[in-house]
Amino acid sequence: MTQQYSLQRTLGFSTVTFYGVGAILGAGIYVLIGEVAGLAGYAAPLSFIVAAVIAIFSAFSYAELSARFPKSAGEAVYIEQAFGCKWLTITVGLLVILTGIVSAATMTTGIVGYAQVFVTLPSFALITVFVIAISAIAIWGIKQSAWLVTAITVLEVAGLLYVVYVASDNLASLSIPPLPAGAEMDSSVATGILLGSFLAFYAYIGFEDMVNIAEEIKQPEKVLPVAIVLALVIATLLYMLVAYTALSVLSPAQLSASKAPLADVVISKGYSGSWISLISLVAVINGAIIQIIMASRVIYGMASRELLPVWLASVNRVTSTPIPATLLCAAAVLILALLFPLSTLAQLTSLIVLSVFVLVNIALIRLNRRFLVEAKEGKDTGHKTVHFPRWIPYIGALLCVGMLLVKAIFWWSL
Repeated sequence: MTQQYSLQRTLGFSTVTFYGVGAILGAGIYVLIGEVAGLAGYAAPLSFIVAAVIAIFSAFSYAELSARFPKSAGEAVYIEQAFGCKWLTITVGLLVILTGIVSAATMTTGIVGYAQVFVTLPSFALITVFVIAISAIAIWGIKQSAWLVTAITVLEVAGLLYVVYVASDNLASLSIPPLPAGAEMDSSVATGILLGSFLAFYAYIGFEDMVNIAEEIKQPEKVLPVAIVLALVIATLLYMLVAYTALSVLSPAQLSASKAPLADVVISKGYSGSWISLISLVAVINGAIIQIIMASRVIYGMASRELLPVWLASVNRVTSTPIPATLLCAAAVLILALLFPLSTLAQLTSLIVLSVFVLVNIALIRLNRRFLVEAKEGKDTGHKTVHFPRWIPYIGALLCVGMLLVKAIFWWSL
């Protein structure tokens, strides 16, 4: 009989938190700030606020569920526990995998603009090289990958703070309000904010990835809930500061037209754009690594539960990583990155994630009701972990549904 190897618990609180911050940052702010500004104009900071509000309620739901069920293939496990429906569990698991793959493809596509600051290779060649590189890092090992992600996360946070620093004189004079002077919050502005928030929501995707490395975290029941919320708060503060800074320097039209918007912000202030381009490049690579790790762990988790072919649950003895699952993800990322533009991939990712968030929030509502009944009957539910107010998943589900409806109405009106 072939010996089976399992994932190893090697990650602590600080590493997991930085992993989460790195998962949330990346293409979201380094690449999509221009896309959001193109939709929302000078109200782009408000789009980020709306997206943050929508994300935070679902983050609390993920935090509570991750403490109750610290398993790989997190969302699929939550749905299985709440509904006991195999086809729904598989569907959600596949949607989460697709989210990771599409998100990694989005980031890989976003790499091109910053990479072409340094080299003149065509887009398809750069995309291919980067997919091979990030796949190799994901295969290398979770401890090594997590430490690399942590180091890169520190670098990308420093890069964002550098952008704020070079434009500090603009911020000091408050030269740009959330809306231009004299502008009113009419229907067109409100529509732009909502559409911008749908795209900006992509910038907050990543905290949910943390639950899918639960089987590689020490004491995940205690570590994950706090790390999820903390990572999202840190990212939100950075986003608001950088969005406001970028719009204090360049117009929405200039940001929207740029392939490397934060580099252009720095250049417009008389500084060299090389360093911020390099940091931006590394930051986006960082996000893509995390997405491939996440998707491969969901595949592993589902295959371990025989919801996918069992050969995908194979873990390499040397690297302690699921190599077949990782290679499958890498192939899919390469195909999507070569076929679709950045904005399309980002909006598709947001659509899938919002749908999954709705189901996860409903799963928590259902589980809370079940545990309440069992507690009243004097039964030991075995889930003496983190508990947030019971109304949180209701609001989380409603906000996600509302965002989906806004996008559906917009598409219908086109």
